[in-house]
Amino acid sequence: MIFPGVLLKQHGLRASKRKGQNFLTQPATAKAIALSACIQPEDTVLEIGAGLGALTLAVASMAKKVVAVEVDRGIFPVLQGILADEGAENVEPILQDALELDLVEMARENGSRFVVVGNLPYSVSSPILFKFLDNLSAWRSATLMVQKEVADRLVSAPGNKDYGRMSVLIQTWCKTGHALTVGPDQFFPKPAVASSVVHLVPREENLARVGSSEEAAWFKGVVKAAFGQRRKTLLNSLSNGLGLEKAKVSFSLESIGIAPSARAETLTPEMFADLARALADQA
Repeated sequence: MIFPGVLLKQHGLRASKRKGQNFLTQPATAKAIALSACIQPEDTVLEIGAGLGALTLAVASMAKKVVAVEVDRGIFPVLQGILADEGAENVEPILQDALELDLVEMARENGSRFVVVGNLPYSVSSPILFKFLDNLSAWRSATLMVQKEVADRLVSAPGNKDYGRMSVLIQTWCKTGHALTVGPDQFFPKPAVASSVVHLVPREENLARVGSSEEAAWFKGVVKAAFGQRRKTLLNSLSNGLGLEKAKVSFSLESIGIAPSARAETLTPEMFADLARALADQA
């Protein structure tokens, strides 16, 4: 494996700070991440942010096929060259923004749900996570490297300072777990903070017990409103965020045993589900 800094220089490229590009430098680390994804020989893997192919090659040695998505037009031909040199014939590189992928259609064409892996830049980690949350039928597991603070939010429990909107929504629809931590010295250029690999698996039944898209949208709206003004009480944040009279919000909260003075970070996903149903009756 050629060191990323050397490879970029050979092609007249630089890592983009704006895009949050940090490339893995150690094949052993890439292999550890790939192993944590529990890839089976019959799996098709969808990789988000293939970069210079370190994780791509590790995954390709385990999977039937890898669809490697990269958005950078300068990096993409370098990735193609690396894959060709390594004889990675089971990898299909795609030049595209991951946020524009039709995941459900891709899974349909593939004939099965994807195993997802990726190294997500901080700037797009939230939009990509929410995109996968909206397309649960397209994938059966996701093993993603994100900044440690994002990982902490994904796995955080109620009452923790890291617990927020993302925690509630992801945990409502997915089982979450921490796989491993990757230090800054494993990347080029070195990021300022550590990264963590998290593992997500869609739940067979979501914790909110919502079935229709309308119910799901209302639940998500309630959670967003609750955390929209984090320092305020639920009474104030929900009233402002949902445009409901305070008397109705207070009644809804008290009807399910939640004090109007409580704050969003103290509620479990199940409590948010009860709250969403109570508020729906008042909307």
